[in-house]
Amino acid sequence: MIEIEDVWKVFGTDEQAILDEARRAEPDQAVLARLRAVVGVAGARLSIQRGELVCIMGLSGSGKSTLIRLVNRLLEPSAGRILIEGEDVTQLGHKALRALRSRKIGMVFQSHALIEHLSVRDNVALPLEIRGDPRNGREDRADEMLARVGLEGLGDRPIKALSGGMQQRVGLARALAADPDILLMDEPFSALDPLIREDLQAQFMALSRELHKTTLFVTHDVDEAFRIADRVVLMRSGRIIQVGAPHDLVENPADDYVARFVRNARLPQPIAAQTPIRASA
Repeated sequence: MIEIEDVWKVFGTDEQAILDEARRAEPDQAVLARLRAVVGVAGARLSIQRGELVCIMGLSGSGKSTLIRLVNRLLEPSAGRILIEGEDVTQLGHKALRALRSRKIGMVFQSHALIEHLSVRDNVALPLEIRGDPRNGREDRADEMLARVGLEGLGDRPIKALSGGMQQRVGLARALAADPDILLMDEPFSALDPLIREDLQAQFMALSRELHKTTLFVTHDVDEAFRIADRVVLMRSGRIIQVGAPHDLVENPADDYVARFVRNARLPQPIAAQTPIRASA
């Protein structure tokens, strides 16, 4: 479904010079410092199958959020190719890229990114409005998605009337409204209370499986990644260090860094497909 082929993202005033230095087997850190360079993603290679739920984890600054923003070109890659169903999205023009984002890719942010002057329903329906769907149809679809995330009957509410957990459900409903094949989730539950977070994790897993979404899910929380992921991608300093099922990282860590990162992690236990939704969430 998604192929990431030797993808780089560097930041600085002389991008080509930074890229040339960063690609060296042992880049000169003094040169990078002189160029005021930041290497966000370094030579990433990753293949994601249709319907997979892949968690990308790492410490702050490891490049995990940068990587998923390259998939839908919220950030432009400095080098490399990103293919979705065989099409190189790095070569798409503005119109084709807008169509890709509106029909094939949904994104959920940590900060909700909701529009406060719009109702809950209108926030969910916004992607459908942008792509030109009729009003009646998009409102019906928004209500359907709200029901799926446990917010049935709340479409007329103002965003400010909802709790943080409920707002994140609105963000998830909005991402699902256009029925995208791919979901990009950037630490969507990290700011929530533990019990609400567990509810949303369970509900998201059930929805993802039911709707057959291919998902890239960014988190810095090892337990969250191990709980929900088919495979985990561990990044450090912009590089992908190891990719595998949770038990692979615990039983066969690629290096000492991976071993230390996962040493206190709890391997996943089976959870119920349907978890009761707390009203406070």
